[in-house]
Amino acid sequence: MNPFDAVMIIVILLMAGAGYIAKALTVSGACMSFLVGASVYIGFSLQGFLLLLLFFSTSTLCSKYKKEKKRALEEKLEKHDRRDYIQVLANGGVAAACGLLYAATAFPVYMWMFMISISAANADTWASEIGSLSKKPPFYLWTLKRVEAGTSGAVSLLGTAAGAAGAFLIAAACYFAFPSVSLSSILLVGCFGFIGNAIDTLLGASVQVRFRCQSCGIETERKDHCRKPTIKEKGITFFNNDVVNLAAILLAAFTGGILILLLPI
Repeated sequence: MNPFDAVMIIVILLMAGAGYIAKALTVSGACMSFLVGASVYIGFSLQGFLLLLLFFSTSTLCSKYKKEKKRALEEKLEKHDRRDYIQVLANGGVAAACGLLYAATAFPVYMWMFMISISAANADTWASEIGSLSKKPPFYLWTLKRVEAGTSGAVSLLGTAAGAAGAFLIAAACYFAFPSVSLSSILLVGCFGFIGNAIDTLLGASVQVRFRCQSCGIETERKDHCRKPTIKEKGITFFNNDVVNLAAILLAAFTGGILILLLPI
């Protein structure tokens, strides 16, 4: 390991600690963030780590933005804005795996999968955090009826626009971070990042597990509410929000990475 790499590993460790101090990460989340950051740096050097940092910083800002207005949504969500190791792994696990695989093989598909995974994770976070501030209730995907903000599988115009912006922000950053790639490839990175957000919504509306509180009757992602166990209402038991996020990112990254590799662009 050369001195610069050693310094960067220390920087990644310090930044994970800063995430904990800023209350953006739990202890386990900070530890996993270090592992994800180090894995990405091993595979994609400084430019890859900076892309990951762009995702983490902008998603944290989106989570903190108008936090008080989002307080009511916490009753519906399984977890809050301070990320634990599972949330970090769900959003950054694909990127970390791609970093290690690229370091071992130098196979280009892992670079494309890495870019798309960050784009998809950013799109989903922006769509969720900014979309929840929409003045109009979102539409449920299957029925097109308006539902409460925070409902899995619901979409709003604001959230959709935010998701697209989040996806293409990362794509634009990829264009500058990896100057050897073509503009058409980068556009596909943004498109598949946005598709990842759409897959997340589809899975949220179809297979994500949801529960009903026995006391207040609210639909929630939590297994307990009002100090009582909730009742499973729909979805697959193990398919919580973290599994949905991981599955959506992996599907978008894999299909997009293979397509970009095969297309003559």
